[in-house]
Formats: sequence, C-alpha cells, structure tokens
Amino acid sequence: MLFIVGTPVLLYALLRRDVGPIYSLAHWTVRAALRLAGVRMEVIGGEHLHGPRPCLYMANHQSNVDPPVLFAVIPPRIAFMGKKSLFSIPVLGAAMRLGDFVPVHREHPEEARASVDDALERLRRGVTLLVYPEGKRSPDGRLLPFKTGVFLLALRAGVPVVPITLDGAERVMGKGKWEIYPGTVRVIVHPAVETRGRHPEERRRLAAEVRAAIASALPPDLRGEPAPVAAEPDDAL
Repeated sequence: MLFIVGTPVLLYALLRRDVGPIYSLAHWTVRAALRLAGVRMEVIGGEHLHGPRPCLYMANHQSNVDPPVLFAVIPPRIAFMGKKSLFSIPVLGAAMRLGDFVPVHREHPEEARASVDDALERLRRGVTLLVYPEGKRSPDGRLLPFKTGVFLLALRAGVPVVPITLDGAERVMGKGKWEIYPGTVRVIVHPAVETRGRHPEERRRLAAEVRAAIASALPPDLRGEPAPVAAEPDDAL
C-alpha cells in the first residue's frame, strides 16, 4: 500500500518541492493504522505541544510503535533523527530526506558528530525535531541512561526541549516482536525546558532535568537506574 499510494504522492512532492502532501498522507495512514491495530492514545499535557518556534521533542523509547504514536500526536511538521539504514528503504527513504529527517550512524563517531551538525542546521532553519535521548529502544520499558549529544545540540541551537513520556508502548509492541497488541499508550507532554542563555557545558545538567521530567510520569519500576547520563563522549548520540 505504501508503494502504490506513496510513490505518486512522493513524485508530486519532489516535482513541487512541497512536503505538505507527504505529511498529509502520512498522518492519515498512521492514524488509520493505529486504529485498525486497536492502539489507543491517551494524551496528557497537550497544551505543552510547542507553537511556531522550533523545538526539540525528547521522548523515552519503549517500542517500535513509539514513532507512529508520536507522529500522530505532535502537530506537523516535525522531523526525526533516525537510523541511517531506514533511509535506504524505497519511497520511505526519499520521503524522509524530503522531510528533513536526519540520518544517524551511531557506530561511527565522526558520522554521528556530522549528524549533530545536520540537525543543528535544520533547527536553525526552523524545523522541529523529535529525538530519543536513550539512543536505542529499551528492552523492557525501563528508562535507559541518556546520551549527551542531543542536549549539546539543543544548547547550541538555543531551542526549548519538550520532554515526552511514553507509557504502555512496550505492552503494545515489545522489542524484537512484530505483533501489535491492542492497548493504550499514554503520552504525557511536559512543560518545555528553556535553553537560551545556557552554556554548552550544562549539557549534563540539562540531560538530568529532562530525564527527571520523563521519569516522573513512569511507574516506579520503569524509571531505570539512578545515573541519568551515559558514561560516553559528550557528543554521543
């Protein structure tokens, strides 16, 4: 279905250099697919979804169902930072490039740093991004340590960070599973954390603030280890 419907829409968008039709098609498709799968979304704090000023949405990553759920909830237009391999998928990869999505190759530090620069350029152009500061999906829904590259990105761009807690996604679609089970995913949008006027050296403090906000809406057994930041280079993604 993606290839049948998506290809002509993509060709039209490429010719017009207008990503709007792709977003409209994607939103309709994602919402319809979630309804058909029996996935319900309970949104709390929707008033904190950001306005015209670009921002960085940061969410915990419990499941492969997270991206479609957030895409359906967050007002367009947004772009994701995603695995580089996704950009090689026909139709989808071309649509992601046109939509200003940022490919990330975490296995190669130099390419990961280049991804931060690419994301910074998009934020400065007014594109809102969604990132997962854990850097990967949690195997059991528990919050993992945060990497610091995305917080350095937020501080360099001077854009607000909007923390989002996802709860229940791991029950809908567990890691390594292909099946989607009916259920409710709670999406809790927290007040924005301002970064203007803060120094890049505060990235670890910013990471701790955002992690505390995300953890606060999770059940106690899913809040993870006390250490909020991964012991990795400060530009790690």
